[in-house]
This record gives sequence, C-alpha cells and structure tokens, in this order.
Amino acid sequence: MTPSLPQPTRAELAILRVLWKQGRCTVRQVHEALQKTQEYETVYTTVLKLLQNMTEKGLVRRDERERTHVYAAAINEQKTQRDLLRDLVDRAFGGSTASLVIQALSIKKASPEELEEIRKLLDKNEGGKK
Repeated sequence: MTPSLPQPTRAELAILRVLWKQGRCTVRQVHEALQKTQEYETVYTTVLKLLQNMTEKGLVRRDERERTHVYAAAINEQKTQRDLLRDLVDRAFGGSTASLVIQALSIKKASPEELEEIRKLLDKNEGGKK
C-alpha cells in the first residue's frame, strides 16, 4: 500500500483475501466465498457496499464493461501484509520483531514446513550479518 491508501479493515481484508486467492470476482462470488470460509459472515448487500467503499479507497478496481461488475484487488498481497505487520510490530510490540515472533509461536504451533521456512530465513539473516 502506498502511504496515501488507508489500511484495510478486518472485513476488507477478508474480501481482499478472496480476491487475492481467486482473482477477479463478482459481488456474488465474493459473498459465496466468504460464506464458505465463515471467516466473515455477512449479507450480499453488505459485501456490495464494502466493495463500493473499497473501490473509492483504491483497494480494489471495478470493471464495469459488463452488466455484472467484476472486482479485482488493486493492492499487492505481500506488500499489504508487510505494511500491516510493520504497523502491528510498532504499535503492539514496541518495534521488537523478536517479541512478535515469540508471541506468534507461543499461541499457535507452527507446522514443520513453516519451521523450515523460519530456519531458512534465520540462516539468511545470520549469513547477511557476517
């Protein structure tokens, strides 16, 4: 996200995750995907209004060439995650990434694959400091 774009709300993030995963979607497709995940339960008209607001904010793009509007994420998933995480680290952990990682690993067990990724990242960071 560029500094001019607001951070997405929880509901907007749920919609963005659908768009990042599935690509371009109609309101109905986004609504159905949200209902399946039960991550964010809402009615169709609320999803429509959220997408309209997100279009105004610059978080999604709307293709109006067909009768049914199709929406796509206008912001990058990884960059959005990094921006949100940077803000969380600063606000909740006083800028300490170690505190964030310790808390994250204490509340939810990491899979062997995730631990391997973490080890590789640690090795890469340690290698860069030598």
